[in-house]
Amino acid sequence: MTREVFLEDSYKKEHQAEVIDIKENKIILDETIFYPSGGGQPHDTGMIKQGNEKFKVNKVQRENGQIVHYVDNAEKLKQGPVEILIDWDRRYKLMRYHTLLHVLAGYLYSKFGALATGNQIFEDRARIDFQFEEPLTDEQFNEVEEATNKLIQENHQVSIRTVSRQEAEKIDGFVKTVINLLPPSIQNVRLVTIEDIDEQACGGTHVMETKEIGSFQISKIKSKGQNKKRLEVTLNSI
Repeated sequence: MTREVFLEDSYKKEHQAEVIDIKENKIILDETIFYPSGGGQPHDTGMIKQGNEKFKVNKVQRENGQIVHYVDNAEKLKQGPVEILIDWDRRYKLMRYHTLLHVLAGYLYSKFGALATGNQIFEDRARIDFQFEEPLTDEQFNEVEEATNKLIQENHQVSIRTVSRQEAEKIDGFVKTVINLLPPSIQNVRLVTIEDIDEQACGGTHVMETKEIGSFQISKIKSKGQNKKRLEVTLNSI
């Protein structure tokens, strides 16, 4: 199995690895900093260097339990050592958006008991769906934007830990709700904690402190059924 370095250090931009398998344009590495699509977060893009050759990585995804890198001109690659580099500007935007969604989910759960039911992240925006106990007014959504931006600027620390499923199931609130939806085969759970705001089971990449997110705005609100809302959010330039 490929060692998932991105789970250990989301800020690592370059890494030494070994090509262990090549099938057409699909490459498997012994270690990778490339995030594969999943959990609403898109895959990383970047480059593999071997000797004087450079190979563009267009897509990364899990296939049959393996992390597969789709590479241009892969027929020129050989098994052995390579240098791998991610498109950092793209990754960092995705990290900021992903962390923002956690802050929003934590605030809306604590304030209104709202549960996040789905999300999707893009380079220039993100969306997150909520099931509310009671409908919110436009004025309340304006207050949500203002309060969440204030939380972000308070600069709460973001930390990662892995616990057993049994331990995770003892945690009250949102985390327990999510854990109960995970397949029984998952016995260890990676928790992302935003100090005093949120704790969620998540396999994505995040910034180290909320101030890195910058400010944001709720750009669209769509109804997705009774007391169900989809919020589209956009980060402001930093």
